[in-house]
Amino acid sequence: MNYLLPLLSVLLGYAIAIGFKPKVKQNLKLLLAFSGSFLLSLTVLHLLPEVYENQDKTVGLFIMMGILFQIILEFFSKGAEHGHVHGHGKINKMPWLLFISLCIHALLEGFPVGHHHNLAYGIAIHHLPIAIILTTFFINAELNKTALFFFMLTFAVMTPVGTLASDSFPILNQYYTQITAVVIGILFHISSTIIFESSEGHKFNIAKVSMIIFGIVLASLL
Repeated sequence: MNYLLPLLSVLLGYAIAIGFKPKVKQNLKLLLAFSGSFLLSLTVLHLLPEVYENQDKTVGLFIMMGILFQIILEFFSKGAEHGHVHGHGKINKMPWLLFISLCIHALLEGFPVGHHHNLAYGIAIHHLPIAIILTTFFINAELNKTALFFFMLTFAVMTPVGTLASDSFPILNQYYTQITAVVIGILFHISSTIIFESSEGHKFNIAKVSMIIFGIVLASLL
């Protein structure tokens, strides 16, 4: 399940967007709010305590490096990791900068999954609405269907590849704490951005607040 859940969630999102062509409206925003709170709660409740167990003072520095690294990635991805895709009109060629930055993000997310199986659920829930939004955006931008399928399939396999690499290469386990701390920083930035962006205009929305609370409660039960 560590490998299948993140993979299938992206493919499911791709299939939903292709088959049903949903509007990027309220339901997807609610799903994004839930995914953000669920992912943030898993990070705080499960990943964060573990990396601080050995009382290594450099852990905080690696977390901040993760936050900074994600900010840099977003200069190229334009915020696609948290459901933001910008641009209008037809796309004539593969958006390589967006593709590479999104794949790096997904690859790094996979590293802690082998040690924290519940994180696979968080990443799967996180990737589902992102896959729907990305696929819908590229369909509207008339990206070549073959390029679109290649984009989404590669994005789908990157998190399992990260998990496989973590499980297969002992040298990565030597630096597990540092790598996980970087991933924590990435997840902090992504999940908190999703939560804040889900509250448009800083207006109270009972549905979105309820989804955020539901994500927190569910993560605490795992």
